Amino acid sequence: MSGTLYETDFYAWANEQAALLRAGKLSLADIENIAEEIESMGRTEQRELESRLTVLLLHLLKWRFQPTHRGGSWEATIRVQRRDLARHIDRNPSLKPKIPDATSYAYENARIEASAETGFAEAIFPAECPWSFDQIMDGAFWPDQP
Repeated sequence: MSGTLYETDFYAWANEQAALLRAGKLSLADIENIAEEIESMGRTEQRELESRLTVLLLHLLKWRFQPTHRGGSWEATIRVQRRDLARHIDRNPSLKPKIPDATSYAYENARIEASAETGFAEAIFPAECPWSFDQIMDGAFWPDQP
């Protein structure tokens, strides 16, 4: 088997690197790949923000545009996503400046998914997110106006 431990057995590599760091043996650590993994973890946190926003916005769109289909499942999804997003941002406060871009990106995805799930043309849904982030996250906000 050729390649570095990083390439052939990531789990073993990660444990080895953690042990080296804890022992203070920085000269033996795989600094370049450790740095890459740390950066990757940061990107994962942003993707989670965007993913949760997409799910929340999708359900808010469906809530607004399909009032006859509203039910406990949609309400629960909206409430849970709001809670999980708030917790994610609390645990990663440096994501706050990314919220406007993440919301815009997530809304575009939510709009595509809403069209697919409702059978409505994408043009039915506003081209840009019609709600502020504060509204999106407000537990008392339910978009009732078509």
